[in-house]
Amino acid sequence: MGLADSGGSEAVLLLPLAFSAPRHRLAQMGLRRTVALALVGLITAANALALIALIASLLSAEEKSGGELLLKGATIWSTNVITFGLLFWEVDRGGPIRRQSADPPPRDFQFPQDENPPFAEPNWLPRLVDYVYISYTNAIAFSPTDSMPLSRRAKTMMLTESAISATTVLLVAARAVNILR
Repeated sequence: MGLADSGGSEAVLLLPLAFSAPRHRLAQMGLRRTVALALVGLITAANALALIALIASLLSAEEKSGGELLLKGATIWSTNVITFGLLFWEVDRGGPIRRQSADPPPRDFQFPQDENPPFAEPNWLPRLVDYVYISYTNAIAFSPTDSMPLSRRAKTMMLTESAISATTVLLVAARAVNILR
């Protein structure tokens, strides 16, 4: 099994973020955000390596099954969307806990609800699904749609996500079409 087949390894890395007991202990020690960012970074690096391995197998013409190639590409692409959604959530305004404080850091993303408070629910704050949505629309359109990046950090993250997504989609689709003919 190569790096491009490593969809399960990302899931294993996400497990520590999913259970409340480890999260609670890390929060008590003041390490939850650091560990979360480190795990998301590790998953992103593993996914980038999986993409590099997939590109290498495409260049060497090792990929013989169009369906398998599409599955590998879809795994890399969806992991990219989820991890960048988590990264956006952890980075924007200092993370989910600092966003709720009385004096949060400046915004990294401008949401439509921020611009039009009458159309938002009272006391609206972005949640994880809002950041995964930003990531998904960025990965599909290769650019922001309704939520704009405000900081250079957010723009760099979105640029990186778009590059990974575009590379995955375009190369895999091009090769899969040739294999399926």
